[in-house]
Amino acid sequence: MFIKLVFLGLFAVVMISIGIYSKKKVNNVQDFLFGGRQMGPWISAFSYGTAYFSAVIFIGYAGRLGWNFGMSAVWIGIGNAIVGCLLAWLVLAKRTRKMTHELKASTMPEFFEKRYNSKAIKIVTSIIIFIFLVPYSASVYQGLSYLFVTTIGEPLGISFEVCMLAMAILTGLYLLLGGYVATAINDFIQGIIMIAGLLMMVFFIVNHTSVGGLSEGISRLSAIPEVGPDLVSTFGPQPMNLLALVILTSVGAWGLPQMIHKFYAIRDEEAIKKATIVSTVFAVIIAVGAYFIGTFGRLFVDTSELMVDGRLNLDNVVPIMLEKALPDYLMGIIIVLVLSASMSTLASLVLVSSSSISLDLIKGTLFKDMKKEKVMLIMRILCALFIALSFFVATQPSAILTLMSFSWGTVAGSFLAPFLYGLYWKGTTKAGAWAGIITGFGCSVGGAIIYQMDARLAPSIGAVAMLASLVAVPVVSFVTAKLPNAHLENVFKVRKVNLEK
Repeated sequence: MFIKLVFLGLFAVVMISIGIYSKKKVNNVQDFLFGGRQMGPWISAFSYGTAYFSAVIFIGYAGRLGWNFGMSAVWIGIGNAIVGCLLAWLVLAKRTRKMTHELKASTMPEFFEKRYNSKAIKIVTSIIIFIFLVPYSASVYQGLSYLFVTTIGEPLGISFEVCMLAMAILTGLYLLLGGYVATAINDFIQGIIMIAGLLMMVFFIVNHTSVGGLSEGISRLSAIPEVGPDLVSTFGPQPMNLLALVILTSVGAWGLPQMIHKFYAIRDEEAIKKATIVSTVFAVIIAVGAYFIGTFGRLFVDTSELMVDGRLNLDNVVPIMLEKALPDYLMGIIIVLVLSASMSTLASLVLVSSSSISLDLIKGTLFKDMKKEKVMLIMRILCALFIALSFFVATQPSAILTLMSFSWGTVAGSFLAPFLYGLYWKGTTKAGAWAGIITGFGCSVGGAIIYQMDARLAPSIGAVAMLASLVAVPVVSFVTAKLPNAHLENVFKVRKVNLEK
């Protein structure tokens, strides 16, 4: 126990120290949001990866999906690496960086406003971001707290809520101090910790007596009565649900503002090339590794250990596995790993959400002549408010997977199509963009209401929302009035500006 607390203490000291150091580099809104748009390839790649893979993948997704899908859950990690990282950088990074620079757009809602010449789109998308990223953030709090309670909280008598509160305060401190600079530096450190910790997790779990090595572990999974053969089949017992999860968690990343934000801040096109490779390798290690260890949950954990208030809580699968498989001194590193994954994602969510309200609604709509000092103050206040709201939602009873899936599906479903088409296709109309937002939002929220927030259907609903939006935008754009040629020329023209500076 002492070793775990030492690791946590050191981690907290490092994070806060970086926040204090980064504060000197934050002189204006652009510094706070993007680090002056001068982030290098390694920091950008790790920032993208750590924002992508939070505690939810280790605690919620890996354990729950490994239990239900078996070895086929690894396909989700492969999809995340190839589609969510590699293709996202290849397709989106260069064009996003270029257009947001030229349009002087600091947020995704502001990009929508300037691309589609619509202040109303900016206002609506800003509200969607702030509201629906709160439950996403809450799911991250919950994911971490499950591990904390199992490994530290129960022995010391610390409650679930206290664990979440400590994490909220720590995240808030370094983010409010140093903004994106602090977040990016911390992301790099946290990414290294995540890689080291994940490799150790794989080694100790595969070689534990419950598994007995890779081939023996697969053999033991296949021998589990009734479900065994499905757990080791290529596409598992529910191939359509598996496909929905791949689409939601891989394609969905293309429409999440906290992910796109990383492309705004990267230094130059040469940095993008390097970051693409680094980010993909990081995703292969983290995503594939996390889902891989989750597949062995049934060999470690009995259903009786997962019963909470008469219900099976699969979010506890991985915490119990780790407590059984890893020696105490390594659990300290794993706790820091999950804390790293959580805090990097939280910081990205908080920064994107607060900027949407402060820049897009308050300054961009209500008080256009507001001084930069007041904008910075409001942004910091909203950061604190977002953290507080997320903490409150996280204290309410809810499954991690449900919270994340519906919030992820709603935001990605609303934004993916208008953003992607807006980058590449001049024929995308304002009405087409509205059709994509309304269709994606309606499918996700409507599906959640109709099916009463059924966690089993959340990935399918999110996938349908994104696909429906991708169809709605071009269909409506073909039959509605085009934007003026002068406006499109201004949006898409190549200016003689040296963006490398």
